[in-house]
Formats: sequence, structure tokens, C-alpha cells
Amino acid sequence: MNFSSCKRQAESAPSFGNRKRGNAKLATYIMFSTLTDEGRKTLKERPERLREVNKELEGMGARVTSQYAVLGGYDFVNIIEAPSNEVMARIAVELGARGTIKVTTMPAIGIDQYVEMMLANPPRKHD
Repeated sequence: MNFSSCKRQAESAPSFGNRKRGNAKLATYIMFSTLTDEGRKTLKERPERLREVNKELEGMGARVTSQYAVLGGYDFVNIIEAPSNEVMARIAVELGARGTIKVTTMPAIGIDQYVEMMLANPPRKHD
């Protein structure tokens, strides 16, 4: 699967997200990323590469809504909107295959959506 087919899948895939792009619902994902030695070298030589990669994600059907450089076990925390788990899985593989970054990705539910879900589905009473 290449970038074009990933983008087509993104445009047609269902999701549990709470935002829309066109007719597609978008889910929110948190991606923690850690640079490899090669990634650190690239970033030192070309810091603008961060924004270039964000544009590449848009071409794959996702969008980086926030991004933070952090201290600790990860180098960056990225908040990404995408239409499906499959699109995010493809993005994680595409990024990881470059050898410059390792990623951990998880779906996230906004607090308003979470509260709404909890109120709509109260726990059943057990006898």
C-alpha cells in the first residue's frame, strides 16, 4: 500500500472519532515518538524536517493537531486526527520503516465524548 491508497482508505474508512473531515469522522490518537541515532542526526542537520513529516501525514489522510518536544522517555508527543486505526497503523509502519524514529500510538477519547458515552450507557444492575 502506498501513500495514495492509504489516503483513499482514509477518506472512506469509518471511525469512532468525534470530528469530521468531509463525510469521514476523525478519531484522535496520541503518538509518542523517540528518535534513533539517525533521526537525531537528521533533526540536528535539518530541524524543518519535523514540519515536512507533518505534511506527509496529511498526504496519508491524517493531521497533526498538536506537537510537543518533551523530556524523558520520549522525544515528542504528537496529537493526530485520523479516520481509522488502520490509517494510523499504516502511518506508524511507514514512519518506523525509515529507521529514524520509533513510535508508540494509542487512540484517545476526548473528555466531553467520554462523559457523554458514560452517561448514555449507565451500568447495569446485577441481581
